[in-house]
Amino acid sequence: MIDLINKIADSYIPSKDELIALIDSYDNPQICEYITAKAVNIRKQYYDNKVYIRGLIEISNYCKNNCYYCGIRCGNKNVNRYRLSEAEILKSCEIGYKLGFKTFVLQGGEDPICDNYIIDVVKSIRYNYPDCAITLSLGEKSYEQYLSYYEAGANRYLLRHETATLKHYEKLHPNNLSLENRMKCLDMLKDIGYQTGSGFMVGSPYQTTENLANDLLYLARLKPHMIGIGPFISHKDTPFAKFPNGDLRLTLFLISLIRIMHPSALIPSTTALRTLSKEGHLLGISAGANVIMPNLSPDDAKKNYTLYDNKVYSGNEAAIHLEELKKEIQSIGYKIVAHRGDAFNYN
Repeated sequence: MIDLINKIADSYIPSKDELIALIDSYDNPQICEYITAKAVNIRKQYYDNKVYIRGLIEISNYCKNNCYYCGIRCGNKNVNRYRLSEAEILKSCEIGYKLGFKTFVLQGGEDPICDNYIIDVVKSIRYNYPDCAITLSLGEKSYEQYLSYYEAGANRYLLRHETATLKHYEKLHPNNLSLENRMKCLDMLKDIGYQTGSGFMVGSPYQTTENLANDLLYLARLKPHMIGIGPFISHKDTPFAKFPNGDLRLTLFLISLIRIMHPSALIPSTTALRTLSKEGHLLGISAGANVIMPNLSPDDAKKNYTLYDNKVYSGNEAAIHLEELKKEIQSIGYKIVAHRGDAFNYN
């Protein structure tokens, strides 16, 4: 396996069978230690010890979709729905900018609101903060919608493909959603010119090692600029309430493998990691990630944007405690920088 890891580091695209064997070795201490060290070394070649921060603003928990794993699915009647006003979003940006954030991430469910709302918000942020990047994560849209956001001033778009295996996708989503359209959206985003991010859940219901291998091979073809993965965490008001959470060690192993396969990508250490472990965000950085997204959302929004149970949104996960987070990151040999942090592989 060590020889395979070295080949991958030299730009070799492994076969599905090779990936399956490698992923299944994640609990081998020798392999795990080697792949982590390799990933950290590659990460430092591109980004040194820098960790980029993004200010996360959860703008709406309305969603027209009914994905079986998601806590804000339209079928969940126990959600306290909200939608931030433009003034609330701009206030969050103001707070974040004063703290040193140079990227704002507007995240939400697939809210069936008028496009003009998003366009106006993006234009306002672009006008007030011309030196900042604007990232959107608002789900599947048409080419025209994506283009209008881009022309308004958005730079980046995050859209996890969640799983690249059709049969697995169909077990996670209702019939009105399709993997084909999901992947089409990612192609459109790259075509328009966004710095494009994708990714998947680790340990989602019915997932196999072969599914994970398919995810890695899909990402190798897509070549996204950002890759976000995190462990599946169940939500009590979904059909998957009783399924076990994803494996933290496997998630960290896959972060390292993704870093080796995509040396210049931006890879976040996600909130879901910290939900499984108090030091999950630090473990993610130590495995090869280089982005953290503290939460700039108003308090009421934070507590109601519940994609999964026990989501962490206070303490160092909140942007107002950025100084504490800086000290934590520094304690493991890294440094948070106030920088847009564009991907090296974005032209």
